[in-house]
Amino acid sequence: MARTPAVTRESVQEREREAFDAFVAARGEIPATGPGSVMLNAPEVAQRALGLAAYLRTETSLSPRIRELAMLLAARENDCQFIWNAHAPPARRDGLRDELVDALRDRKELPNPADDELAVINYGREFFRTRRVSQESFDAVVSHFGVNGATELTTLMGCYAMLAFNVNAFGVELPDDRTEEALPI
Repeated sequence: MARTPAVTRESVQEREREAFDAFVAARGEIPATGPGSVMLNAPEVAQRALGLAAYLRTETSLSPRIRELAMLLAARENDCQFIWNAHAPPARRDGLRDELVDALRDRKELPNPADDELAVINYGREFFRTRRVSQESFDAVVSHFGVNGATELTTLMGCYAMLAFNVNAFGVELPDDRTEEALPI
């Protein structure tokens, strides 16, 4: 169970109820789990942040395979069980090899990643571990995805780190019907 009760219209500040109503209307329901279930405590934040996350998850110039890889890196580097569980299955469907997904999960040697995958992995790991990226890693990402793609990739990883922070801080649990092994933490 999350650390706070489920969000209701009455539990949010009165000045945020219009944003709450708009968020729920757009979603069709009050989210019961995931980042939305805790971020809805601040409806304006939820609308803006989750709107950006949806755009980055589905509409950038990056391929679905690369987007999912970026989300997995953000989940793994932030030890976020929930986001890992939510994005490992689509990552596999979108073309990331099972061996690569499993190696990322288990922090094992990567089994022959494609050049574009390796560029994303090096870039993400460097940033999450050092809060900087080397010129070499930056250049590799720009070489594969252009400046626009590098900007989208960076923002995607940062956005998913924000989502992971919310999920981890509020103690959102994994769903009972999960299909992925838990991250070894």
